[in-house]
Parts: sequence; C-alpha cells; structure tokens
Amino acid sequence: MTVIIRRCPDCGSAHTLGQHHGSADRCPDTADLNCPEWYCQRCGAALLIGDVPAGAAAVRGRVA
Repeated sequence: MTVIIRRCPDCGSAHTLGQHHGSADRCPDTADLNCPEWYCQRCGAALLIGDVPAGAAAVRGRVA
C-alpha cells in the first residue's frame, strides 16, 4: 500500500494519506492505472492528487 504525507485540508495539518485501491499503480478507474484518489488516514477526507481523468460528461460540457 502506498502512503504519502501531505497537508489535509480538513484537519489543517500534515497527515499520512492512503489509497482506496491499495496501490498507486492498480487503479481500475483510469487508463494508465495511476490513481488520483487519496484519503486522510486521520479524518477520512477524500483528496484528488495528480492528474484527474476527464469523463465524457466533462468533455461534452466544454465550449470551444
């Protein structure tokens, strides 16, 4: 399991973050398997870190 330490916006200080899928390179929700979904292991706040894939709904909403 990958663990990083980063500032949690809900706690207001640095805490360890974990991943829901258990490993940074095993995300079933992205094509490259790099998961942007993290959570604070102290309070459970969800965080998106790194590149977040755009879904079809987000692409349709763009104005060119």
